[in-house]
Amino acid sequence: MHELSIASAVVESVLEFVSVRPVRKVLAVRLAIGELSHIEADQLRFCYMAITEQTPIQDSALEIDRVEAVVRCEKCLYRGRPKYWEEALLVGAIPTLQCPDCGATVEVIEGNDCAIKSIRFAIEDDGLTVPAA
Repeated sequence: MHELSIASAVVESVLEFVSVRPVRKVLAVRLAIGELSHIEADQLRFCYMAITEQTPIQDSALEIDRVEAVVRCEKCLYRGRPKYWEEALLVGAIPTLQCPDCGATVEVIEGNDCAIKSIRFAIEDDGLTVPAA
């Protein structure tokens, strides 16, 4: 379950961020999670809530924005959404690394990362959103 290690890294980064600022309370942490990262949002939220207990960021919300995959084909210069394996036996279609136009192998341009986008926190009685450093 790599969601636990990801949640731990996020919490560590947020705790480091708030340790050097006059933050009264962290309200929310917003992440951008790529479609190809294979991160399960519900599991990540569960891990985040579990490891933030008894910390200065306890009760903060974990907000997740999904980032769609974008691929590029060197052979035909296609740039866009990947080809999907529609007949997969799982719940939904599975993205492949095959060009939708020519069938060649593609390079992933976007959609395989996980990053902190912002941390919303309160200073005294005001809420403030600051982009993550």
